[in-house]
Amino acid sequence: MPALDILSELRRVLGGDAVLPRAQIQQHRHADWSGLPAQAPLALLRPRDTAQVSAALAICNRHGQPVVTQGGLTGLAGGACTTAGDIALSLARMDAIEEIDPLSATMTVQAGAPLETVQQAAARAGLLFPLDLGARGSCTLGGNLATNAGGNRVIRYGMARDQVLGLEAVLADGSVLDGTRKMVKDNTGYDLRHLMIGSEGTLGVITRAVLRLRPRPQAVATAYCGLSGYDAVTRLLAEAQRRLPAGVSAFEVMWPSYLDYMLAQVPALRAPLSSRHAFYVLLESEGADSAGHQAAFEQFMGAMLDAGVIENAAIAQSTSDATAFWRVRDATAEFPMLLPDLVAFDVSFAIADIGLAAQRCDAALRQAWPASTVLAYGHLGDGNLHLIVQVPDEQGIGQAALADAVEAMVYGIVREHRGSVSAEHGIGAKKRGVLGHTRSPAELAAMRAIKAALDPRGILNPGKLLPATPPLAQH
Repeated sequence: MPALDILSELRRVLGGDAVLPRAQIQQHRHADWSGLPAQAPLALLRPRDTAQVSAALAICNRHGQPVVTQGGLTGLAGGACTTAGDIALSLARMDAIEEIDPLSATMTVQAGAPLETVQQAAARAGLLFPLDLGARGSCTLGGNLATNAGGNRVIRYGMARDQVLGLEAVLADGSVLDGTRKMVKDNTGYDLRHLMIGSEGTLGVITRAVLRLRPRPQAVATAYCGLSGYDAVTRLLAEAQRRLPAGVSAFEVMWPSYLDYMLAQVPALRAPLSSRHAFYVLLESEGADSAGHQAAFEQFMGAMLDAGVIENAAIAQSTSDATAFWRVRDATAEFPMLLPDLVAFDVSFAIADIGLAAQRCDAALRQAWPASTVLAYGHLGDGNLHLIVQVPDEQGIGQAALADAVEAMVYGIVREHRGSVSAEHGIGAKKRGVLGHTRSPAELAAMRAIKAALDPRGILNPGKLLPATPPLAQH
């Protein structure tokens, strides 16, 4: 069927205001933050409820029309980028907080709600929704779940999938999976909730979720530490998890390459420590004991200093102190302006391997491109390493070719260490060619079988996540 006829049918069923043609779509609706090329889609659908999502997908599936679901467009893997032949689907109108159940400690919310709105609603109820990302004001819950987002506090609360008790999703043919249940225990066969979470819009469109809320912390203790080496970093992590009464809520590691560069490039930043060290750690612990939490934290820090695990530390004495510490770690938002041709990596390893893997990446990149900028930091408590690389095009081969060479080098080291090519940002269009570095041929075949069963016409987010052709065995 011609595109105009499909759009006419969609308007007839959804209403004219729910179907914006290409000419009326704003430029920012074409792509996410990945920097990958994108084109204006045929139209942007803006359904008001699950029934309209179901109707729209049924129409598109019947005609083999590709559909790309878009949230806040803050993704970094190209999962929301569209081509000229796609129809984009936005759940921005489906943003309601439908219910907060304090007794069950749950929130039922539509997928178009921004993450920050969800966090604020939980806080007003005296509870906590712990998923937190730098893009909290723009990203949507549906996008967070579709990519299984991570963020700053995975070490304590887990990934996005760990915050969900129930889910509603619409399959490619318009069928609605209503699993919006509030139980922690529900051992009734295949867990379709977890199948949808992390599927990046390739298996279904997440429309509603029942979120698991947590008790709101009554006290937060934060320290910025300088350490002599990677062994000291891992020892501090182990000791903090074992000895802090409330455990660890964040454990962010910065290599000197990252800290020195950011302090030099961002005038507003101030170094929390005057001394120089081989590693810097931002350690945070959330607790329920407002009276004794800070004292126990400071006692632990003193013991680590006495034992030589930490060389120096600054302990936050106020919220403003803690904010200043976090500002150093969150300065990554400046990267697009400071390093416009950067190649960014979101990889993960066993915690014991991160130090060596980061060292190997840094050495290999600097040997190949001595004038390159290589910055390392990450959520080390959950094995997540971020590398930021910018290589000047001294040979005139073009930034695209340089990026390909840089990625081949880094992802090769990831494969050798049996790491993951994507820790928290997803695969999208950007990493589908290296998915075989992490997933075996048997795993990829199982993933393709699931895709074929739930979306046999291949209309949902085509060209994303799964490699175009089965790769050669990597294991």
